[in-house]
Amino acid sequence: MSAHTHSRPHPATAGGVDMRLPWWALALPALAFVALLALILNPSDAHAASGDPAITHLFERAHQLLAR
Repeated sequence: MSAHTHSRPHPATAGGVDMRLPWWALALPALAFVALLALILNPSDAHAASGDPAITHLFERAHQLLAR
């Protein structure tokens, strides 16, 4: 009787899965980081939005309707 041998699958490579990221997957987080860093370093450029009377009136009206 001859021994039945099985071929073994190749072991996993040490390099892992070969995946490539698109250029924007690295560029967008880097751009966001730089923008937030610029705001932290120069906070005078970050101005609070002034309240628009029409929007304030709309929120007051919505609050009155929900309070009933």
